[in-house]
Amino acid sequence: MPERLLIPSAATAPAPLAAGAVHCRLAGQSMGTSWSLQLMLAPHGPSQHQVLQAVQAQLELVIAQMSTWQPDSLLSRYNQGAAGSWHALPPPLLCVLEAALTMAADSDGAFDPTVGPLVDLWGFGPGPGRGDDLPTAAQVRQARARCGWRRIQLDRAARRVLQAGDACLDLSGIAKGYAVDLVAQALEVLGCTSYLVEIGGELRGLGIKPDGHPWYVQLERPPGRAGDALLLALHGLAVATSGDYRRCFEHQGRRYAHTIDPRSGEPLRQPPVSVTVLHRQCMVADALATALTVLGVQQGLAFARRRNIAAVFLHEGAHGLQERMTPALAAMLD
Repeated sequence: MPERLLIPSAATAPAPLAAGAVHCRLAGQSMGTSWSLQLMLAPHGPSQHQVLQAVQAQLELVIAQMSTWQPDSLLSRYNQGAAGSWHALPPPLLCVLEAALTMAADSDGAFDPTVGPLVDLWGFGPGPGRGDDLPTAAQVRQARARCGWRRIQLDRAARRVLQAGDACLDLSGIAKGYAVDLVAQALEVLGCTSYLVEIGGELRGLGIKPDGHPWYVQLERPPGRAGDALLLALHGLAVATSGDYRRCFEHQGRRYAHTIDPRSGEPLRQPPVSVTVLHRQCMVADALATALTVLGVQQGLAFARRRNIAAVFLHEGAHGLQERMTPALAAMLD
């Protein structure tokens, strides 16, 4: 398969590897998905056990604060809170919620952290599922009445958020990317200067491998779909992908992807097959991939071009799978 190489410009050159550095691999399960880590460990640096403890601590922090699947998480407590109650936000949760609301405003609601009731209604959330039938129009209207990012009132000075009444936050479109960033930051605090961290397909990398090359990753494509391999050199960069093939169901011959359009209250009717975004922060790349997917190919490309976002869209065309790159991404091709 032909290969195309993406080489982003880096603010700093990769640090040289310490003499005797060892290539290590770690992996596990968390946040309802898998995670993996490759890194170069210096002889006098942290041990594998210390690295594993640091990774697990960050993942547990995200679950404890942002999981909608854990009934005792801070987010779940907010969702179950009484109308008019204020809920304290520790710095990580405040950071992610602020970023989510900023993305919601910038995308005019294409990204909406209050879409949880609709996600549950269509059977993609932690609820009991949708059963054999599709939601009725009345059920969709009822769920939509609980949504709307403008309902979320933050008191930034006091680091708290108001439960307006039956409001439901769902940060699944951004929290996984944030977890990648947290793990990366924890590794750098330990002194790691060469790593590749991945959680559920979202990645962030830094530094070089023993052969002197950066961490190359192949950008995700739908299973079974051929095409030129697009390789990315991850040094000081993160990548996130939103794909309609990841979670879906079929009903009466129609395929329903897991991405919900907050504006209609329904799964996207003709979503891009996938959208991949490159950014310095995986949290931002994660949220952007969702927003661009909801906006669709034409509006999404225009949105990304105006903001100089590096993104690639895969969509079904007249002659099969087609690829559309933004200028910011095309400029990285070597």
